[in-house]
Amino acid sequence: MLKAVWVSAVLLLSGVASAAPPALPQNPSWHVQLNGPLLKPERKVYDVDLYDTPKATIAALKSQGRVVICYFSAGTHEDWRPDAGAFLKKVLGKPLGDWPGERWLDVRSVDVRNIMIKRMDLAKSKGCDGVDPDNVDGYSNDNGLKLSAANQLDYNRFLAKAAHDRGLLIGLKNAVDLLPALSSQFDFAINESCYKYNECDGYKLMRSQGKPVFIIDYRAYSSTLCTRAKASGFNLQFYTRSLTKVGTACT
Repeated sequence: MLKAVWVSAVLLLSGVASAAPPALPQNPSWHVQLNGPLLKPERKVYDVDLYDTPKATIAALKSQGRVVICYFSAGTHEDWRPDAGAFLKKVLGKPLGDWPGERWLDVRSVDVRNIMIKRMDLAKSKGCDGVDPDNVDGYSNDNGLKLSAANQLDYNRFLAKAAHDRGLLIGLKNAVDLLPALSSQFDFAINESCYKYNECDGYKLMRSQGKPVFIIDYRAYSSTLCTRAKASGFNLQFYTRSLTKVGTACT
């Protein structure tokens, strides 16, 4: 049975025609909003929720020359999503303490990977230019599944290939320790609070490849951090943790 499911996954991947993803400027203005009615600041790149953003909204943003990145969690089970019931109980790990309704996923599972393929297909069908798969660093958290760095690398490479096979851009979310192995396979990076954890320097590798680095900082505007970010070529904005408002970009 497992072999049959694995063959199904391979066929799903191999049956997708390869297409080049859209071009992404090296240091574009950007807006991320994952909750609430969509606000529309004058920004080039929009990072919005895959499920909650209507296809018509995505089309309207693109008609205005914007690049639309669609967010979904690739490493956790969210019990409110429409496909939440598709996950088998055996692939669910420990809950995420700060995020009610979420549990880590066993990213080694073919069943999990098939669901992520369907999410990529949904992103493509809705007109997304790229994807922002979150929680791709489960191995470094208390996941309850005994995930290793090798497991995570294999899964993240799977996600990158699945996105590129569909002509989608893909960003590496957090997972700073994996950058040396993965930077060449991802088109941009998104990080939350790397200045707080003293890990932003890891993204210089992405910038050396001409790829955008979007940094979200959940605190008040800091000109000091803006100066540091600009010197490194990073695109820093300050947001509230709810991600319902327009972020404050460095000036």
